[in-house]
Amino acid sequence: MAAVAESSARSKPPRPSFGVYVERYGIIAIWALIAIIFSLLRPQSFATLTNLKTILGTQAVLLVLTLGLLVPLTVGEFDLSVASMMSFAAIVVAELSGVHHLNLILSILVTLAIGVGVGLLNAFVVVRLGVSSFITTLGVGTLLGGLSYGISGSVTIGAVPSVLLTFASKLIFGLPLAFYYGVLLCFAVWYVFQHTPLGRHLVFVGEGREIAQLSGLPVRRIRTGSLIVSALVASFAGLLQAGVVGAADPGAGTSFLLPAFAAAFLGATAIRPGRFNAWGTFVAVYFLVTGITGLELLGYTGWVQDVFYGGALVIAVALGRVVANSRVKSR
Repeated sequence: MAAVAESSARSKPPRPSFGVYVERYGIIAIWALIAIIFSLLRPQSFATLTNLKTILGTQAVLLVLTLGLLVPLTVGEFDLSVASMMSFAAIVVAELSGVHHLNLILSILVTLAIGVGVGLLNAFVVVRLGVSSFITTLGVGTLLGGLSYGISGSVTIGAVPSVLLTFASKLIFGLPLAFYYGVLLCFAVWYVFQHTPLGRHLVFVGEGREIAQLSGLPVRRIRTGSLIVSALVASFAGLLQAGVVGAADPGAGTSFLLPAFAAAFLGATAIRPGRFNAWGTFVAVYFLVTGITGLELLGYTGWVQDVFYGGALVIAVALGRVVANSRVKSR
């Protein structure tokens, strides 16, 4: 009996240390602390249910865009075209359905198909030709930005069908449907990353392509698929953006690129430190907007967003490197 008890005791995994909990959930504690501080400083404006709904609802498009970005980042690819893809998708669906009165469903399918096409273009140049994903997607993003201005005539298209507005902005419990789409996508990404062989393969490819190739994984197909998924999700984010705003602005995507990367890298320091993950990204998106909202309510407007997002990106990348180095030393 003693031997059995000893064997079962050995089989039990060790409990995580306090430091591990701090590493995983420290950002949530800081998020709560920031919310408390701003609630005390601005109880009439920050600590309200209306402000909470505004914070959750207005960042839904950013959350969706960032979740799509996680896939190529996990396999070691950068997709700098996602924000331009989002704007281009919004312009296309507004132009087709609102200006030319094409059937909305068909307009949406065309928009998503264009997203797949852009993903294939990125994948062809990056995977097949071997060009850096950073350079490739930067060029494709600039191309899409120019096309957005060309198609729209450099003006905002306000003719967005009411059905698309309802699809993205209808309120349920005070929050727009776009928020629930973001949460559902969080669950989907979390499930794929955590509970499927594909999720493990993505991580494996990101940690070492040559080893993954020798192990028999279809590395090229995985890299190609990651860039297609990123562009497709960015297209969906563009549909949501058009529905939430009620218009399509050709330059709207510019303001989303830095926040998306900042949230992705900051999210990789939480929940599952060292890995891009869905719930860490969710926390990071709303952690950042909570800080920005609080500072704006204190009167710091204009420059706050760039400082906050830029600083968060630098800190997140630095923390990610520290975590990676510490894990290598522990081995």
